[in-house]
Amino acid sequence: MSGHIKAWENEYGKSIWKGYYSLGLLDPSLKKGRLLDAGCGSGKYSVPLRMRGFDVVGIDVSFKALTMLRDSSKAREIDIGILGANVFQLPFKTGSYDLIWCYGVLQHILSKERECAVREFRRILRKEGILFMEVFGKDDFRYGGSEIEPGTFSRKNGIVYHYFEKAEIEELLRDFSCNIIESRKQKMFRGKSYTRHMICAVAKKI
Repeated sequence: MSGHIKAWENEYGKSIWKGYYSLGLLDPSLKKGRLLDAGCGSGKYSVPLRMRGFDVVGIDVSFKALTMLRDSSKAREIDIGILGANVFQLPFKTGSYDLIWCYGVLQHILSKERECAVREFRRILRKEGILFMEVFGKDDFRYGGSEIEPGTFSRKNGIVYHYFEKAEIEELLRDFSCNIIESRKQKMFRGKSYTRHMICAVAKKI
């Protein structure tokens, strides 16, 4: 396993996540189907997605994160499939999922791995299955570091960060029918304004 993948085990070993994130991109009427949370971490999306009604399977490269998810789902008495795996080598049959949720994940892997991940997503989705994804954009205030690929930087903890442009997402999802949404929000910190640039996509398998 590559160093930038292994780094996540240490990251979850020292940090504890609390609360849940928004499911704003989901159509409120969409509540059923087999869903893969690709890069689920400690379950910030897996838990609310399962509570929404989806049959959720969560995968991640960090066993510490998966243990956190297992504990939280058990405490809530909800059933979530949990598996150690990476997003660019998925251990699932072709056409076995209705939906894939991949938030804040593709920005942490390298160019060839991103291409493999998207091909794997398309492979395991059923016809007209939907991929939901979110990544950092290039105008984000966190852009920068030790560059190892164009727009991709390595941090001291070994984790890599890639910052996307809309055209890059369009190319990456060229075999899907896509709706791509960009957001730029200002965050104030110690009297200074910083830009958070995020790019989301809702991509249907065609």
